[in-house]
Amino acid sequence: MTFSIVARSGDGAQFGVAVASKFLAVGAAVPAASVGVGAIATQSIVNLTYRPVGLQLLADGASAADTLAALTVGDRLRERRQAGVVGGSGDGSTFTGALCFPWAGGATGDGYAIQGNILTGPEVVANMEQAFLATGGGEPLANRLLAALTAGDRAGGDRRGRQSAALLVVSPGGGYGGGSDVLVDLRVDDHPDPVTELARLLDLHRLYFDRPDPADCLPLDGALADEVRTRLVAVGYGRPELDAALAAWAGVENLEERLVPGRIDPLVLEQLRAQP
Repeated sequence: MTFSIVARSGDGAQFGVAVASKFLAVGAAVPAASVGVGAIATQSIVNLTYRPVGLQLLADGASAADTLAALTVGDRLRERRQAGVVGGSGDGSTFTGALCFPWAGGATGDGYAIQGNILTGPEVVANMEQAFLATGGGEPLANRLLAALTAGDRAGGDRRGRQSAALLVVSPGGGYGGGSDVLVDLRVDDHPDPVTELARLLDLHRLYFDRPDPADCLPLDGALADEVRTRLVAVGYGRPELDAALAAWAGVENLEERLVPGRIDPLVLEQLRAQP
């Protein structure tokens, strides 16, 4: 009833899961990931214990294949289960029980595992794999996962229809303010076009939470400083120090993660210029 991809980034620092299904709030059940450890998707007749147990096995040094074998060997419903695992190195691993509803199957390679059940056909998994590999290891992992999920959705996806989708990516210190390792955690729980909606949310996530490269930011001096100060005054932020005024406005607009002292991120400038 689901199609998913688990993967690690080209540099091995990030792990993530993207999933879609004709199932309410699939993001609450399927994905799990941990920095320095790996990622897991559990689906079909979901076994929620696969997530903590599998991550612990990976943390203890088990390979993706050995982790998946350990999870399924003693499971009395193993033939109805489906799961994918990726660890810190090597190929991902996928398992599809013999009693999963057709079409069901998966594909694996270096750093990824793709799986799905109740699909329109094998082209769903094939297109997901092709899209993931086409993006290249230098692309942000969230983008690669979403590209794969979108390709699967366009190829037919869940043959029962669409309802929910989710994207989870972990990265060292990647969370808000560096206070957690959860870089991206987005869910569309009930929507007629959840993968498209997930893409919209990821665009917003990039705007609000991506941290800019200071080298890409513009110096706040001369005519640009004058413009920014004038625009801030117009929206009620006329503080003497420009950095302080910009920080006050950006905090209200949820753009504080994009602040660089003495400079301005072009996306922040774009948002400021768009103010009425």
